[in-house]
Amino acid sequence: MAQQIQTLFIDDLDGSAAHGTVRFALDGAEYEIDLNEGHSKELRESLAKYVGHARKVGGATRRAPRGAARRAASLDITAVRAWAKEQGIDIKERGRVPGDIVEKYRAAQGL
Repeated sequence: MAQQIQTLFIDDLDGSAAHGTVRFALDGAEYEIDLNEGHSKELRESLAKYVGHARKVGGATRRAPRGAARRAASLDITAVRAWAKEQGIDIKERGRVPGDIVEKYRAAQGL
């Protein structure tokens, strides 16, 4: 029997389809929240005044640019998992696919 496993991002505020994960930090704690486009825009607009006056701390960000989250959401995760297994990469059957595996898949597929 064939199985297709899909990871869906659900907006943590209202349960609608999310377009990606937004990561931010406050008072030394880091947070992640899955948001749709509208809620993501609202969050960024709410913080824009403070970000505009703040100092950036630390080195380069550890996350991919905003557009990468949207590209990942439209990626066929089943195909990524199948490709990873063919390459001998240990990958779990459930949950999010690690970013480094997605990047290797994209490079191999020319995406």
